Amino acid sequence: MKLRKMPPGWGEPLQPPPGYFGFDGSVPDEMQRRLILDWAVNQRIASGWRVESRSETQAILVRGEPVNHVLHAILSLVTCFLWAFVWVALSVTNRVERVALTVDAQGHVVAVHAPSSCH
Repeated sequence: MKLRKMPPGWGEPLQPPPGYFGFDGSVPDEMQRRLILDWAVNQRIASGWRVESRSETQAILVRGEPVNHVLHAILSLVTCFLWAFVWVALSVTNRVERVALTVDAQGHVVAVHAPSSCH
């Protein structure tokens, strides 16, 4: 089985610093779990992700932008289809990535990645 190379930003550890847990090492309560989720979301935002939706227990983050096909179609027409090469290249290489972050009962951040989509 061939291993797939992970895109940048997917393999970094997302566990919060020890200060987010109780001093006795106990299981975090709901407030501490929200703080851990806030910390994980802030770490992703700092590396280029943006928040698509957020609740108390889960955050959906997105990286990348879809291609504006209307703009590229107009540019292709204006340039006698010379811009079409750029449009095709952007359509093939552009990726939109999504990840759902949650915090389990032990305080570990769980990241579920959606299949990457090309637009």
